[in-house]
Amino acid sequence: MTVIEAPPGLRDVVVTDTEIGDVRGREGFYHYRQYSAIDLATTRTFEEVWFLFVEGRLPDEGELARFTAEVAALRALPDELRSVLPAIASAGERFNPLAGLRTALSLLGAQRGLPAMYDVDTARHRADALMVCAVTPTILAALHRLRAGLDPVEPRADLSAAANWLHMVSGDEPAPAAVAAVEPYLVSTIDHGFNASTFTARVVASSGADVVSAIAAAIGTFSGPLHGGAPDRALATLDEIGTPDRIDDWIRAQVLAGAKIMGFGHAVYRTEDPRARMLREIAVGLGGDLIDFASTVERRVVEILAELKPGRELHTNVEFYAGVVMELCGIPRTMFTPTFAVSRVVGWCANVLEQARGGKIIRPSARYVGPPPG
Repeated sequence: MTVIEAPPGLRDVVVTDTEIGDVRGREGFYHYRQYSAIDLATTRTFEEVWFLFVEGRLPDEGELARFTAEVAALRALPDELRSVLPAIASAGERFNPLAGLRTALSLLGAQRGLPAMYDVDTARHRADALMVCAVTPTILAALHRLRAGLDPVEPRADLSAAANWLHMVSGDEPAPAAVAAVEPYLVSTIDHGFNASTFTARVVASSGADVVSAIAAAIGTFSGPLHGGAPDRALATLDEIGTPDRIDDWIRAQVLAGAKIMGFGHAVYRTEDPRARMLREIAVGLGGDLIDFASTVERRVVEILAELKPGRELHTNVEFYAGVVMELCGIPRTMFTPTFAVSRVVGWCANVLEQARGGKIIRPSARYVGPPPG
C-alpha cells in the first residue's frame, strides 16, 4: 500500500469533489454553486439561497412560495423537546448555546427516531435536513430566553427566516433596518468551502449515520474559538482597547507578545475577506460611534501588522464586522456565534446530503510516533 504524506491540517489537500461551492482565497472570492456568494447575499433572500442549496438552482416565484411555507411549518418544537429545554438552558455555570443546541438536537433526533442515512432514500435525507435547519434557530432562541428567565417566543410563519430569528431572540417586532442588515450576513455565512466543521459533518455522513449525528458533530467543531466562536471575541477587542488614544499601544503590545488579534487573518484568504467588506458597508449604513471606532481600529491593526510583520497577508475577516453588525442590531453577544450557526446549518446539511450520495467512508491513516511496541 502506498502511503501519501499530508501536510498538517490537511492544508491544500483535495479530499473530494463538490458541486456546492468553493473559496478562492488569493482572489478574495467565494461562490455557492455557480453564483458569487456576496452577490447572492446582497440581492437574494435567505430562503432563496436555502432553496439553491437544497435543489441546486434558484427558485421561481411559485417554488419560493411553496418552499418558504414548507420550512416555516417545520420551525415549531414538539412538546416532548420543549419540556426539557429549561434543564438544558440552566446547565452549567456559563451559558453555552452551541452545547445546548447539540444536546437538544441529539434528543430531538432520538425522539423522532431519525434513521441512518444509509438505510433510507434521498427524499428522507432531504426531509430530515430541512427539519434540522428549521428548528435550529427556534432551539437557540428558546435556550437564550430561558437562560435569561424569559419565556420562549414561538416562531411566526409570516416572518422571513431573518426576521423570525430576531423576533424569537428579542421578543419584539423586528425592525426593518435590522432585518436588512442581518439577512445578508446569514446568506453570506451559509457555506465557506471545506472548513473544519463542514469536513467533520461529511466524515460522519460518510459512515451512513443519521443527519442529526452529522450536524451535532459539526456543531462541536464549530464551537471552537478558532472556528465559529470568534465574533463576540472580536468585539471584545474593541471593549478592551476602550478609547482611540489606546489603539496603537494595545495593538503593538498584542503583536509583539505574539497574541492573536481576533477578527484578523484567515486560514484561506490572502486578501480582504469579501464578507468583511460587505459587512463593513452594512455597518457604515447603520452608523454610530461603534462603527467609527471599529473602522479606526481596523485601519490601525492592518497598518501596524504590515509594519511589524512585513510580508504577512493579514486582513480583516468576517468575525470583526459581524460582531459590529450584530451589536448594532441588538443581538446579545452570547448569541453572535449562534446566529452564525443559524445559517451555517444549511451549508452543513447540503454537504451531508452530498456526502451521503458518495457511499464511501472517509478513513485516513495516521503515522505512529510513540514508543515502539514490545
